[in-house]
Amino acid sequence: MTQLALATLAFLATHFVASTPLRPVLVRAMGEWPYRALYSLVALATLAWMAVAYSAAPRELLWPGLRHLPSAAMPFAFVLIACGFWRNPTIVGADKLLKSDDPARGIIRITRHPIMWGFMLWAASHIVARGDLRSLIFFGSLLGLAAIGTSLMDSRKKTNPDWARFAAVSSNVPFVAIAQGRNRIRWREIGWLRPAAGLAAFFLVLLVHP
Repeated sequence: MTQLALATLAFLATHFVASTPLRPVLVRAMGEWPYRALYSLVALATLAWMAVAYSAAPRELLWPGLRHLPSAAMPFAFVLIACGFWRNPTIVGADKLLKSDDPARGIIRITRHPIMWGFMLWAASHIVARGDLRSLIFFGSLLGLAAIGTSLMDSRKKTNPDWARFAAVSSNVPFVAIAQGRNRIRWREIGWLRPAAGLAAFFLVLLVHP
């Protein structure tokens, strides 16, 4: 369990670099794309360390898990993640989308952070389903990182002069902007191809899941 805790701390520390003064220093020294490549490699390495430590850690049950919950929640998580990679103004390098006449389109009408909410849904469902300490550490760190990440991403984007107009018609928490009348769902914009790709990925993972 100690190795899992250390790997988790390393993984979290890696991701919070992007929100510290260290990031611009590294970018100036290396360049934007080399920094992103190195950041991705380190993040993947620490995640792999977490996965290995998770497999080796003993299972200490904390509550009776709801084993089949992920089967119900994960299709929605995969759809959010798959749709979130299309025309998403909040992802890195997509600031130009904030200048469009209708920046919050498609799945962004539901939440401006569909990828992060997909990961949150994935992590939360596995915490409840497993009910043990190692899952609480592993998936809990991913859940917390994704939740905090949405706020940090918003904070970084606020420096963009077009951010206020985008934020006025979108929301971090799903469906809040729609419930408040600041936006509305248009299913035609979401289409069927990306949700179908997300569902296909879910069933593929389900087939190989132990």
